[in-house]
Amino acid sequence: MVKVEKTIKVDENTYKLINKYVGELRSEEKRPVSTNEALSKLLKEKKKKRDIMDFAGAWDMTNEEEKRWKEGLKRGWSSWKKPKPF
Repeated sequence: MVKVEKTIKVDENTYKLINKYVGELRSEEKRPVSTNEALSKLLKEKKKKRDIMDFAGAWDMTNEEEKRWKEGLKRGWSSWKKPKPF
């Protein structure tokens, strides 16, 4: 494989976000990580199909919020009308 280097232009904010991501990867991997490696990993992860279980435990709510949420669902479900058979 021939290695070809390219230059891309990004604004200051994007540059800072990329460097922040590189730093996070370095902390996770506990080794040096290049910007190229970080961007490659980010793009590969973007391509992966997301599984609903990836989000398990991601929603942090209080008991009161959970109670209100469940009550809202019950109200919504109770208002649904079952379709009549043909």
